[in-house]
Amino acid sequence: MKPTKGKLLIAEPAILNDSSFNRTIVLLTEHTNQSSVGFILNRPLDYTLKDLLPDINCNFLVYQGGPVEQDNLYFVHKVPQLLPESIEVDNGIFWGGNFESLKELLNNEKIKTSDIRFFLGYSGWGKKQLDEEMNQNSWFVGDNDFENIFSVDDGRSMEK
Repeated sequence: MKPTKGKLLIAEPAILNDSSFNRTIVLLTEHTNQSSVGFILNRPLDYTLKDLLPDINCNFLVYQGGPVEQDNLYFVHKVPQLLPESIEVDNGIFWGGNFESLKELLNNEKIKTSDIRFFLGYSGWGKKQLDEEMNQNSWFVGDNDFENIFSVDDGRSMEK
């Protein structure tokens, strides 16, 4: 199976020496001839949204999205009707959207943890880089069979 937007990249044991991606599952949110972007789904951090953005009264966990731009916050969700400017990834999963609208929704408790996931940083690959890693058996591509990726149990509570 080829990597495409909406698919999952699952780290193969061959990637054990790469601390950024060892034992990770990455949701691909973009895949073109020029680049690929995704977010690690199974690396919760010890931060909540309120820890990072004190003006947002929300204790949703934040995940490590990947090694690129780790000082930026990203989000993937399933509520495009609430968040203008969202980009559809695949099958009811959306990336980004209007951040001011998001802040208001979070402060008014209009979004649940089962609707959204936040990430510090992202996983990115340049032109042909992901293809090369696929040829080196670093990744297995899988369908996103989760009914709701935002509710996937990672062994920790999603709210503190």
